[in-house]
Amino acid sequence: MLDTPSTLRSDHGFSLPELMISVALLLIISASVTSGLLQMTNSQKTIWNRTQLHAGVRSATELLQQEVGQAGRVTLPGTVTLTAPIVVNTNIATVSSTLGMFAGERILIEPGSNEETVQIAAVNSATQFTIVRSVDSADTTVQVGTPPVSATWFVNAHPIGAKVRVSGGFAGGIVPPAPGFLNGSTPSVLKLYGDVNGDGNMVYVEYTCDPAPGTGNLYRNVMPFDQTTAKLPPDGTQVLLSSIQPNPNNTPCFTYMPNPLPVVTSSGIDNTYVLDVAITLTVQTQTRDPITNQFQLETKALLNVSPRNVFNVWQLASSGIHAKVQPMPPTVAALLP
Repeated sequence: MLDTPSTLRSDHGFSLPELMISVALLLIISASVTSGLLQMTNSQKTIWNRTQLHAGVRSATELLQQEVGQAGRVTLPGTVTLTAPIVVNTNIATVSSTLGMFAGERILIEPGSNEETVQIAAVNSATQFTIVRSVDSADTTVQVGTPPVSATWFVNAHPIGAKVRVSGGFAGGIVPPAPGFLNGSTPSVLKLYGDVNGDGNMVYVEYTCDPAPGTGNLYRNVMPFDQTTAKLPPDGTQVLLSSIQPNPNNTPCFTYMPNPLPVVTSSGIDNTYVLDVAITLTVQTQTRDPITNQFQLETKALLNVSPRNVFNVWQLASSGIHAKVQPMPPTVAALLP
């Protein structure tokens, strides 16, 4: 069959103007799709940037809440019992372990009907301590003997195997700021101690907030409460949160409440109690936002984080029960400066 002119014309395809219009439409559609993909990519980068920021701030603030809440908890690392009987009018106790004990600590012997609270004068060895006095709930020295014997004694006799434990809490679990305490906490350095991890081991912790554009850090320095060597200054190994920036309106990182702080006198000593800590942190993202080309900022504020152990002993002391108020260990006082 011969091709007719109309048949030949139908196989010619697009004309040049049609082809140019098709290519132009294809470019417009491709540009729109590419632009959308780029916007989605930048949005994902923005979301990921903020997600990293949120995760870092959340981890740091959760740890702060945990350790502030546990500050002031007093404990012994394990079960302690008497390994030798205690005789009335003596002042030395032989126990299975003296780990966690310190001079000035109130120790409860044989909880129950024959219980006795004594104050440690000195830890003599790994298994022996000397007491300075036996005290009642009001932290008044208990007299025994006629006439009264020396100022160091056990009032009750206690058998081998009697349990030895501690109770109460540290009044200065959150170390009060000056003038309440020498070398105490500051608006940029939070100092606390106690069994903050709930594992039976007491520690001393310093949080140092050092806001600076581009280089600011939140440091966490933790060490055993009875450490005798000098503490290390804040360094890169202690960074808990990086890119810390100054807070809005120059709000301090740490605020100690209530104001003024309550003071209760116990055994002739004025104990200052920090019952709440307000924590404010402003953090900058590690990289610039791909859309705005600016660093993103987030301010996280935790108000009224209460150290419950400190609060409990403040209530006891305010009610006249002072024997549960544990003094600051001498080793912790040496770590404050």
